[in-house]
Amino acid sequence: MRYALALLLTVLLSSCSKPEPAYQWALPESFPQPVVPADNPMSAAKAELGRYLFYDTALSANQQQSCASCHQQAHAFAEPRTVSVGSTGQLHRRNALALVNVAYNNSLTWAHDGLQHIEAQLLIPLFGDTPTELGAAGHEQQILARLTRQPYPGLFNAAFGDSKPEFRQVVDALSSFTRQLLSFNSRFDRYAYQQDDNALNEQELLGLNLFFSERLECHHCHGGFNFTQATSHERQPLDRRPFHNTGLYYTSRPDLADNGYLQHDRGLAEVTLNPADDGRFRAPTLRNIALSAPYMHDGSLATLAQVVDFYAAGGLVTQVNGQLSDGRLHPAKSGFVRGFALTDEEKQALLAFLHSLSDEQFITNPAFANPWHTENNE
Repeated sequence: MRYALALLLTVLLSSCSKPEPAYQWALPESFPQPVVPADNPMSAAKAELGRYLFYDTALSANQQQSCASCHQQAHAFAEPRTVSVGSTGQLHRRNALALVNVAYNNSLTWAHDGLQHIEAQLLIPLFGDTPTELGAAGHEQQILARLTRQPYPGLFNAAFGDSKPEFRQVVDALSSFTRQLLSFNSRFDRYAYQQDDNALNEQELLGLNLFFSERLECHHCHGGFNFTQATSHERQPLDRRPFHNTGLYYTSRPDLADNGYLQHDRGLAEVTLNPADDGRFRAPTLRNIALSAPYMHDGSLATLAQVVDFYAAGGLVTQVNGQLSDGRLHPAKSGFVRGFALTDEEKQALLAFLHSLSDEQFITNPAFANPWHTENNE
């Protein structure tokens, strides 16, 4: 009798504490899974909590800004500004990167080779003060108190088994939401991976062939299924250094530049202190690239047509504070940025191919959208 009661109790307890089912990645068949830190495994509950946090202005000290202020779904989780603006109105030095397939990134931000996990990168917009973005430093308790309102207690409990919010949980949930922002349903995907030979037209196929040609060499820095070198996954742990000087700036005037690049933002060299890294920035994914203008680390090129012209010229010639800057002459410029000639037909074909990388489902997916709109309309 005692044995039967003990067995019944064991069954009842186990039925009340069933582990959450393994997370199901929304990936095409045969695609590799991203690598996730062991101390923050993916779960649907954490990702859903992260979605609420991502769109919540309560996460900024003055309640003026959310993550989504600079990472807007309609723009592939980038924004149509030259550079980002923080919650206090302070300008960032750089353009907001699109959050597309970042679960596969082996480096994060424009120019930091030491940030390899989203959990570490998120601390910068949350707590950084140069510039101030969300401005959470010194306001942690006020922010956490805001996260006790509905529906947060239930969301935190579902994700972590405790309704009391902590910043470690906030970071883990935001990381989980960001990792599920996967985009694999462009017309290019249907052509390349879903055997739909009619998904790309003749002009786009010409552009595809140009993109992957040794003549243009685009694919050397924007290759693989994610169109960037900054990719690793369960089948490819190899870390290729995806930072390049593309010839955007070069001046010999010492009050404007060190080693030729603008002092305002020297890229990777600011982290490594290596002069060879002067002006090197990470090659971002080209998925949804037509949706995430403007371009380059400082948003200095407004259109994709300008980007193509820039690479065709082998760098940028411009004026910086009245001083000529000729990026083509930078000694650290990548050997892949040599310039090329295109006919008008070829240029339009290349642009058409880049547009074929847009995923309309990604920018309209309700699972990625602002949940507060739904809450407020109920």
